[in-house]
Amino acid sequence: MMESYDKRLTASELADAKTRRLEAMHLQEIESNPLDPTQVAMFEMFEREAWPHERRREYIRQLYSTDVSHAAE
Repeated sequence: MMESYDKRLTASELADAKTRRLEAMHLQEIESNPLDPTQVAMFEMFEREAWPHERRREYIRQLYSTDVSHAAE
């Protein structure tokens, strides 16, 4: 699994991911649930670092599982 984390997205894959992110952000704004600046920065970092989708999902999963466990304390 670590091998897929080392893989970087191609320029074409990055362009597609950015297009999807911008569309999703627009839809979130329409629903009055825009991303906050920290969330936008996180997705921009994913694009800048060309992280593969598996690594992005795992990062988000760990980030929010940590937040949830602290909130329960």
